[in-house]
Amino acid sequence: MKKILIANRGEIAVRIIRACRELGIKSVAIYSQADAHSLHAKLADESICIGPAESKKSYLHIPAIIAAAEVSGADAIHPGYGFLSENAHFAEVCEKCNIKFIGPTPEQMRKLGEKVAAREVARKAGLPFLPGSKSAIESIDVAKKTAKEIGFPVILKASGGGGGRGMKIVHKDSDLEKAYFTCRQEAAAAFGNSEVYLEKYLENPRHVEIQIMADKHGNIVHLGERDCSIQRRHQKVIEEAPCNLLNEKERNKIGSYAVSLAKEVGYHGAGTVEFLMDDDKNVYFMEMNTRIQVEHPVTEQITGVDLVRTQILVAMGEKLPFTQKDIQIKGHAIECRINAEDPKSFAPWPGKITAYSSPGGLGVRVDGFVYHGYTVVPYYDSMLTKLIVTADTRELAIKKMECALKEFIIDGIRTNIPFHLEVLKHPDFMQGKHSTRFLERAGFVK
Repeated sequence: MKKILIANRGEIAVRIIRACRELGIKSVAIYSQADAHSLHAKLADESICIGPAESKKSYLHIPAIIAAAEVSGADAIHPGYGFLSENAHFAEVCEKCNIKFIGPTPEQMRKLGEKVAAREVARKAGLPFLPGSKSAIESIDVAKKTAKEIGFPVILKASGGGGGRGMKIVHKDSDLEKAYFTCRQEAAAAFGNSEVYLEKYLENPRHVEIQIMADKHGNIVHLGERDCSIQRRHQKVIEEAPCNLLNEKERNKIGSYAVSLAKEVGYHGAGTVEFLMDDDKNVYFMEMNTRIQVEHPVTEQITGVDLVRTQILVAMGEKLPFTQKDIQIKGHAIECRINAEDPKSFAPWPGKITAYSSPGGLGVRVDGFVYHGYTVVPYYDSMLTKLIVTADTRELAIKKMECALKEFIIDGIRTNIPFHLEVLKHPDFMQGKHSTRFLERAGFVK
C-alpha cells in the first residue's frame, strides 16, 4: 500500500493523514468546493476537488471518489466515519476497481451494519438481548402484539439507522401506531430502508461500547470499553474510558461478547460493539459499527494503541502487533466534542473564526481541523474538534478537562464549550451517577 485516498473530511481526515505520514504512505485528500480551505485539503500530499458543497454531489458521490482515486493512483481508500464508511456497495465498487477498502468486507458490513441482520448474527454468537422482535416489524398489528408481550415502554429503531436517527420511544399503546409509521417514513427517507424493529426500552441505561480490532489471520482483540452515556437526542456529546462502574472481570466478560460477535462473521478491521447496561450491570447487545468511531481517541489514550495506524496495517494483511494479554488499561480519558453551535439552543453556528488557540500540557490532546481565519461552513456536521484529556483517575481527568476547556479560545462563532463546563461540574456527573437520559434529567436539554 503506497497511497491512500481519504474519502472523508474534517478532523478524521486529518487524523488519517497523520497516520499515513507515520507509516510512510502518501495521502490524497478529497474536498468539496466549500472545503477548499479546510485543513485536511492543505495537509495531504495531494488534494482533489470532487464537487459542490452538497454531500450527495461530493463526499457521497461514489463515481467522483473512485475517479479521484484512479487519477491520483491511490491503491487504497480509507472511509473514516460517517458518509460512506458503512456502505457495502461502496466497498464492493472499490474491490471491483482494484482499490483496497480499509475496513471489513462488503459481506461482513451487510451482516453487521443493518441492525436486524446484526441481531441475528449476535443471537448465534450468544450475546444477551433486551426482549423484542427477532426480525423486522412488517405491520402495525405485529408491532402491537410484540409491544403487549414485552410491556411498555418500548423503542422502535430503524434497521439501517445510526447517529440517533430513526428511533421512537413509546410509553403507551395509543401512541404506538403513529410512532410506527413515522419511524418507518423517517427510516426510508434517511437510510433508504424502511425496516424497523421493536425492543424493550430501558429508562436509565448506561451506553457502554467495546472497541475491537481484528486482522485477516483470525486474531481478534478487544481494547476495553468506553462509556458514551452523555448524549443529546441519542447523539454522543462526552465520552470516557474506562467506564467507572466496571472492574476488570466485568470488562473482559463484555469484551468476550464483542469478540464472539466478530468471530461469527470472520470480521477484520476496526469495529465497535455497543451495549446498553442496566443498574445491575447486565448488558444487552444494541448494534455494531463496522468502522472507526469518533470517540476512538479515549481508547488510544488508555491503551497506548494507535487504532488508525493498526487499522491500516491489518488492511495491508499484517498480523495484529499485540495480543489480548498485551492490552492494559492505564488511567482515565475523557473526550468532549467541540461543536460550532449555540451552547443553550444547540443551533448550528457557522462563520469565520477570528481567533483560535488550543489548550496544551501533559495529557491534553486536540484532534481538529480548524484554525485562525477558517470559515466554518453550514453544510456538514457542526463538530470542529475533539478535546481529549488523560489522567491517572477519573476525578483528575475531569479537573484537567475543565482547565483545558477554559484555555480553549475559539472566537468569532459560538461553541458548546460553556455547555461542557456546566456538565462537568454537575454533582451527578462528577460522582459518575449518569445515564443516557442525564442531560434531560439534569435540565440541560428539554
